[in-house]
Amino acid sequence: MSENIIEMNKINKWYDDFHVLKDVDLNVKKGEKIVICGPSGSGKSTMIRCINRLEEFQQGSLMVDGININNNIKNIEAVRKDVGMVFQHFNLFPHLTILENLTLAPTRVKRVPKEEAELMAMEYLDLVRIGDQAHKFPGQLSGGQKQRVAIARSLCMRPKVLLFDEPTSALDPEMVKEVLDVMVKLAKEGITMLCVTHEMGFAREVADRVLFMDEGRIVEENNPNDFFDNPKNERTKNFLSQIIH
Repeated sequence: MSENIIEMNKINKWYDDFHVLKDVDLNVKKGEKIVICGPSGSGKSTMIRCINRLEEFQQGSLMVDGININNNIKNIEAVRKDVGMVFQHFNLFPHLTILENLTLAPTRVKRVPKEEAELMAMEYLDLVRIGDQAHKFPGQLSGGQKQRVAIARSLCMRPKVLLFDEPTSALDPEMVKEVLDVMVKLAKEGITMLCVTHEMGFAREVADRVLFMDEGRIVEENNPNDFFDNPKNERTKNFLSQIIH
C-alpha cells in the first residue's frame, strides 16, 4: 500500500473554454497537513473539490486511499464517506437543530444507530467547545459557532481526510481565531488535512507543506519556514508581500 492517501496526476479541468486546472500533480501522505494559498481564481478551491468529486475533471488520474476517482458512482460514494469537507458558508440545515445536523449523515449514510450517533456528535461538539449549543438551531449561533458546528459535523463521519475551503473568509475578524484554534487542535491529532486559506499564521503553525497556486498550476511548494522566508518564484514573492505585513 502506498503511504500516500491522495495521488493527483496531471489533473486538467475546464469550465467551457476556461482552463482552470493545468497538469496538477500532488501527492499527500497520510497525516500530512497541506495549506494551499494563491490569488482568487487560481484554482485552489477547484483542486480540493476534485478530491471528493464535488468537481469533475476532464483529464488526469486521482487516487484517494487506494480508490480511483473516475466516473464509477460506487467509487465516488466510497471516497465521499471518508473525505470530510468544511465550506466557506457552513452549509448547515437551518430547520434542524445542531445535534440533528451532526447525526444526519452518520445515521443515513453509514447506518450508525441514532443513540451512538448522538453520543459521537456530543463528543465532537465538546471538542469544538460548543456542546452547550446542541439543541439550538443554526440561526441562533454566531458565524464562528456555525463554522465550528460544520467542523464537528465533518468529524462525525470519522473522515480519513478533511478538506477546508477558506473556512474563515466569511467570518468577522474576532471569530476567526476561535475557528483556527479548533483547526490547530485537529492538526495536532494527526488527521490528514488540506486547507485553502490566506491565514498565514495558521500555515506557519500547522502545515507540513505550503502550496502556492497561480493560473491553475502549483508554482511553488515547500515547508513553511522556507516558503515564507525564502520563496523562489517571483509570483510567490509578490503575493506574500501583499498579504504579509
